[in-house]
Amino acid sequence: MTISNFDDLLATARQQPTGQRLLLVFATAELPENPTPEQRAGFEQGAGGALVPAMCVEKTPDEIVDFVSLKREATQFEMPWRVIFVSSLSGTVDQAPSSEEAEPALQHMVDSIKMGTFANMAAFNVEGNAIVVE
Repeated sequence: MTISNFDDLLATARQQPTGQRLLLVFATAELPENPTPEQRAGFEQGAGGALVPAMCVEKTPDEIVDFVSLKREATQFEMPWRVIFVSSLSGTVDQAPSSEEAEPALQHMVDSIKMGTFANMAAFNVEGNAIVVE
């Protein structure tokens, strides 16, 4: 299955033979120190900047209705974000990994994003569409 948006990823996670826990990191963009006029202009138009983790959460696929619901929930925290990074952990046939088991992997995602490394993560924009982050 091609994953072109968050809801595709959610459907795929629900179809897995083992329980899944989705790891979600919402990232904002920041300008570097002393940006050039070009960097500032691009940033003001929604392009460029460094991605910085702003908030994170882990949930089973059944705890997320759809992207619209997830976005509404995230908005309650009044933390603007530009990209959501998603990864997953597999459990057993009967059970998804626990929140405690997910915590080290979630922290690893946060650390990787801070370093600009996005391997093994899917990325989605504020509309829920899949994007490629370089």
